[in-house]
Amino acid sequence: MPEERPLRILVVTDHAEPTPELREAIRHRAETGDVQFRLTVLNPARAEVHLLHPERHDRAAEAEQTLRAALPQLEQAAGGPVVGSVSVRHDPMDAIEETIYNEPVDEIMLAIPGHHVSTWLHQDLPHRLKHFNLPVTVVRPDPAG
Repeated sequence: MPEERPLRILVVTDHAEPTPELREAIRHRAETGDVQFRLTVLNPARAEVHLLHPERHDRAAEAEQTLRAALPQLEQAAGGPVVGSVSVRHDPMDAIEETIYNEPVDEIMLAIPGHHVSTWLHQDLPHRLKHFNLPVTVVRPDPAG
């Protein structure tokens, strides 16, 4: 009989300081079963900045400090350890693919803004992720916030 293991959830956000909605989504998901969270923060540098440009690495280092300070809040919401890092990548699809190809992932949780035109054309990120055959949860920002 195969050994039971926690489900591994990749959380992708563009905020090094997690939003209240993301913390609540992690808390809610953690209550539903045995899970582990892997948080990837998209690189905050401008998209047109080359991967090797110092700005990309400087902005990632700043975001990494913010993330390290926020990890205790996330771990409290998750009820356990959360692995978190800032990606060198700015594009969410690139960051997700890089993570999925390097480590096992059972689910994806997205906390990044969508674009209305891409949603209308079915080119938004959740549609683009369907080929991975993984459940995708989208964390929406609080419209009042």
